[in-house]
Amino acid sequence: MPPGGERWRFQKGLNGSVLMKRRNPGSQTLFAVPLHCDGCVKDVSNSLYKLAGVNKVEANLKDQLVSVEGSAAPSAIVEAIQATGRDAILRGSGASNSAAVSILESFAEQPTTAGREEQARSVRGLARMVQVNPTRTLVDLTVRGVAPGTYRATIREYGDLKNGAQSTGPVWAGGDADAKGFLGVVEVGEDGRGSGFVDHPFQVWEVIGHAMVLTRQEEGAKPLENDENTVVGVIARSAGMWDNDKTVCSCTGKTLWEERKDEVDKGML
Repeated sequence: MPPGGERWRFQKGLNGSVLMKRRNPGSQTLFAVPLHCDGCVKDVSNSLYKLAGVNKVEANLKDQLVSVEGSAAPSAIVEAIQATGRDAILRGSGASNSAAVSILESFAEQPTTAGREEQARSVRGLARMVQVNPTRTLVDLTVRGVAPGTYRATIREYGDLKNGAQSTGPVWAGGDADAKGFLGVVEVGEDGRGSGFVDHPFQVWEVIGHAMVLTRQEEGAKPLENDENTVVGVIARSAGMWDNDKTVCSCTGKTLWEERKDEVDKGML
């Protein structure tokens, strides 16, 4: 049982991953989806309405956008859209300054061809956060490419990734004797995939700049180790519902779909 005596229930995601869920308040998320006709809109809408917690779906054929209201996890929404043969990119969630993201990477040391060791930066997970009221924030976490087992998700006291998980400090207390930074557990299946979706008592601004860690290691007197199944990332602000209207990167000239392909090739979820 997670800290605080809270019980979690589990259910299967579309890809067979195990989802950690609690009763969550609703929120609104916006996705870019390649839509070519009314049939595309119907296919995507029908797939999304099959998800528990989806209350409303609106699609804009001209702007290639799909808005979803409800309590379904963004990762589950992306899976449902991908099940129709289309990709999806999260463009924003919640109000301005109420959303955050953490890209979770492995800092395990890997031997090089020269026999030396270096830190690999392999993307293994992604955490999205959106604040839904003054005291609660939704956390949607997805991980893949790690060993099966029970993993603990935590927010750490520091955002220092110089030495990976080792330099992130203890679990973030947040002024709470039980430590606000304990998010719960994620069950990873035999395919190396797992997901978690919870609401937690903190505001987004409180955790910006802190690190997030997902690990099978037990919390103890010594710092966490950078083993191959521990992933870590800094929590940074992300776009609100209508904050991100970029379709072409001004730096590279690539479209958002070209950027999406590049990130997926690097391991991004």
